[in-house]
Amino acid sequence: MRRESGTTLIEVLIAVTLLSLLSVGMVTAMRVGLQAFSKTNNKLMDNRRVAGAQRVVQEELEGMMPVVAACGEAPGATPAKTAFFEGQIQTMRLVSTFSLQQGWRGQPQILELFVIPGEDGRGVRLVVNEIPYTPDGTARLCTGRAQDPQTGGTYAVFAPVQAGPNSFVLADKLAYCRFSYFTIPVNSNLLPHWTPEWSIAGWPYAVRIEMAPLDPDPSRLQPISVIAPMHIHRSPDIQYVDY
Repeated sequence: MRRESGTTLIEVLIAVTLLSLLSVGMVTAMRVGLQAFSKTNNKLMDNRRVAGAQRVVQEELEGMMPVVAACGEAPGATPAKTAFFEGQIQTMRLVSTFSLQQGWRGQPQILELFVIPGEDGRGVRLVVNEIPYTPDGTARLCTGRAQDPQTGGTYAVFAPVQAGPNSFVLADKLAYCRFSYFTIPVNSNLLPHWTPEWSIAGWPYAVRIEMAPLDPDPSRLQPISVIAPMHIHRSPDIQYVDY
């Protein structure tokens, strides 16, 4: 009698089982690899976002223009020029040549940098409003003037800032965010120092923005303090003309 070769049912079941285990192993390896790629990509994007936001803040501050505005003047009155700059511990207004959308190629912008509560009340976030610069626009934002006790000059008093649908979030999930301003007193007996409120005629010599993350993570790039020098030597009390 002739014996014919073939495959038994047991051998088929073993082959199918081994193939299933191999497929499960390959799918698991691909899933782990994709998850690792996704986590790495998210960290990279977060790091780029933090680095990009800090670069934007630095360039906005370094692009500050020495603009003067007629603050709080009655209609028909002779306008008194005042340095357009507001410096509070969590609010700052200035005119900058740097634009978020057009970089250094755009028209000057009135920047309103301020701190608001974070999502669900956790921490705070740093946001900015951009308003195209016009002389009338600066005058509308100034509500009056106050006197500088050191120099006798005046500094601008502004209306409160408001967040809106066009407000851009520069930094989020912060434990704190505060501004300070470097001044060199007229009185030589006083040392240069940082002040949390700018109540001096003119512009500061430098601006510092201090930030700290709400949930520190050593594996990610963390927000750090930004210090920008102000290269402005113009006096708002002097009328500059071209000859």
